[in-house]
Amino acid sequence: MLEASNNSELPAIPTKRYFTIGEVSELCDVKPHVLRYWEQEFPTLKPVKRRGNRRYYQRHDVVLIRQIRSLLYEQGYTIGGARRKLADPTDEAEELNSDSQQVIKQTRAELEDLLQFLTR
Repeated sequence: MLEASNNSELPAIPTKRYFTIGEVSELCDVKPHVLRYWEQEFPTLKPVKRRGNRRYYQRHDVVLIRQIRSLLYEQGYTIGGARRKLADPTDEAEELNSDSQQVIKQTRAELEDLLQFLTR
C-alpha cells in the first residue's frame, strides 16, 4: 500500500511510544485539522485521548495515517474508497508486507545511526 517511493518523501517514524498531533502532522505531511477529520471518517483510527482531550497517537496510528494519505493523495481514492480498501481483508497481506518493510528500513537506519555514533 505504501510504496517505497512514497515513503522516501516522509521522515522516518521515531522510536517513541506516543506522538502528539503536531508531531504526527509533521511525520505524515498532513494538517492537524485533517487528522481530526480522518478520525471521524476512518473507524480504525483511534488515538488515545488524555487530559483535556489531547490526542496521543501510537506507531500503528502513524502507519495507518500514512496509508490513508497515500490512498487519498497519491492513488486518488475517495474517502469512501479508501475506507473500503483499508477494510478489505484481501489486502491484509499487502499491508503487513509494506508495514514490515517500513519497520525494517527504519530499524536499519536507526542501527546505522547508532553505529556511526559509536564509532566516533
